[in-house]
Amino acid sequence: MDEQNSKPQEEILSQEAPVEVVTKAQDEAAVHKDKYVRLLAEFDNMRKRHERERVELIKYAHEEVIVECLKLYDDLERSVSAFKAREGMDANLVKGLEMVYNNMKELMGKYEVKPIESKGKPFDPNTQEVLMQQETSEFPDGVVMEELEKGYTLGGRVVRTAKVKVAKNINP
Repeated sequence: MDEQNSKPQEEILSQEAPVEVVTKAQDEAAVHKDKYVRLLAEFDNMRKRHERERVELIKYAHEEVIVECLKLYDDLERSVSAFKAREGMDANLVKGLEMVYNNMKELMGKYEVKPIESKGKPFDPNTQEVLMQQETSEFPDGVVMEELEKGYTLGGRVVRTAKVKVAKNINP
């Protein structure tokens, strides 16, 4: 057996120059520190992303229920308008209906549900859906003439597009 191969590892290291050993150890430490810093940054980014996703999940978790309630909200709004327009209606009935509507409106506000303003504004395919087009000279081309069904946003995100009638200008 070769004598040099049988020497313990410590003897081999002690034969190397001390500066080389220290330099090698410093290089290894720098590599490990770099890995640690990168891993720490990656973990921090993952934690922040997870927190953003959690907040968004909580914010939009009730979206389906809100969308279903919008149908009731619209019906309630139409009912209040119809009862107000009708003469000879019991004032207490109208007042009670208005109270329910106002409570529903307050609830929608609490959950950041806001109507999309469409009438008189240029058509926006991100928030509106064209159901009809009408030739007219009253409105410029591509402007919403009438809102057939209200659209809504939930926390800034469109949950229901507005159904609209858009002007098609007959004067070129």
